[in-house]
Amino acid sequence: MKIALPDAQGRLADYSLTGTPLPEGKLSANALRTVYSAAHVVADPFTGNDPSGRATVDWDRTMDFRRYLAGLGLGIAEAMDTAQRGMGLDWQGALELIRRTRSEVPDALVANGCGTDHLDPADARSLDDVIRAYLEQVDAIQKLDARIILMASRALARVARGPADYLHVYDRVLGACDRPVILHWLGEMFDPQLAGYWGGRGFEDALETALDVIERNRSKVDGIKISLLDKDKEIAMRRRLPAGVKMYTGDDFNYPELIEGDAQGFSHALLGIFDPLAPAAAHAVGLLGKGDAAGFRATLDPTVPLARLIFRAPTQYYKTGVVFLAWLNGFQDHFVMLNGAQAMRPLPYFTEVFRLADGAGLLRQPGLAVERMKKLLALYGV
Repeated sequence: MKIALPDAQGRLADYSLTGTPLPEGKLSANALRTVYSAAHVVADPFTGNDPSGRATVDWDRTMDFRRYLAGLGLGIAEAMDTAQRGMGLDWQGALELIRRTRSEVPDALVANGCGTDHLDPADARSLDDVIRAYLEQVDAIQKLDARIILMASRALARVARGPADYLHVYDRVLGACDRPVILHWLGEMFDPQLAGYWGGRGFEDALETALDVIERNRSKVDGIKISLLDKDKEIAMRRRLPAGVKMYTGDDFNYPELIEGDAQGFSHALLGIFDPLAPAAAHAVGLLGKGDAAGFRATLDPTVPLARLIFRAPTQYYKTGVVFLAWLNGFQDHFVMLNGAQAMRPLPYFTEVFRLADGAGLLRQPGLAVERMKKLLALYGV
C-alpha cells in the first residue's frame, strides 16, 4: 500500500506502508505494572460555539474510547492535560467527563484529575484561595466515589513564596482526601505557568519539598506522577520514595527503560503517549509480566521516536498528535479539537507522525489511515 507524502519542502515522494498492526491483547488485572492511559476527548464538530468558547464534547465517542482502553486492561487517567484540561476543557466539563466515565465504565481502573483550574491564577490572592479551590474539586469528585490525581496548580505556583507554602497547602488538601491519591509533578515544558513548582531554586530543592509532602502524608499518597522528560530525575526520586509509594512515570521520552526498571526499582505508568500507544502498552506490559523483558522492549522501543515527535517542543501541543492518530485509527470521524488545537502543528509534523506510527505497527486499519491522510493532504493543497 502506497501514499504520496510531501517532505518539508513540499516535494512529493511515494511512501510504502511497512508496519503490521500490533495485536490488541488484554492486560490482566494482576499485571506486573499499573498502567494508566491519560485519555483525550472527542470534540463535537457541529457545535455552534467558537473554538475559543465553551468546549462541546462528543460524549458518545469519548466514552467509546474509554471503553476501548478498559477493554485492553488499561487504567484511565481521566480529565488530565491529555483531555485538554486547562487548554479547552474547563472544570465543569472535566467534572462531567469524570461523572460519565464513573457511570458508563464502572469497572475500569480510573483516577481523576483534581485541581484548581476554575480559579483564575490572576484572581488568587492567598494560599487560602488555592486551598478552597482544591477542596471544592476534591469534594465534587469524592461525591462520585471516584479516585483522585491531585494535579499541580497554576494558582499555587503564582501565590506560593517558598516550600513552606506548598507544604501547608498539600497538608490541608490531602487531609481532606478519603483515600490515597496520586500526586502530579508536571514540568514547565508541559505548562509554562508551573515554572518553579514546589518552590526552591532548582530540581534538588523541589525534590526535597515533594518528598517532604509525601512523608508527611504517607497514608494519603498512593504514588506520584513525575513529568519532567528527564529519566535521571525520575530515577533519583524513585529511589527515595517511602516504601509502598509508587512512582508513575510521566516521561513520554524514556518510558520503556523506566517501566522495565533496574535492580533498584521500576516505575508504573501514567502517560499521555499511552493513549495512541494503548495496544502497544497493553501487549508490552503483558510480556513483561511473563518474564519476557526482551519482548517488552522490542514492542515499546520502536514507539519512542514517534513519542518524541508527538511531544516535541512546544510540548503542551502534544494533544494535537494524539488526536490526529485517534482520527487516523477510526476512533472519531473528524480531526477537530477543542480550542481549535488541531491547527497547532504543521503539515510536516503530521506526515512524520503517519510514517512513524506505521513503522511501529500503530495504524490498526492501514487502509483507513491512508484514506484519511489523503484527506488531510488535500486540505493543505497537496
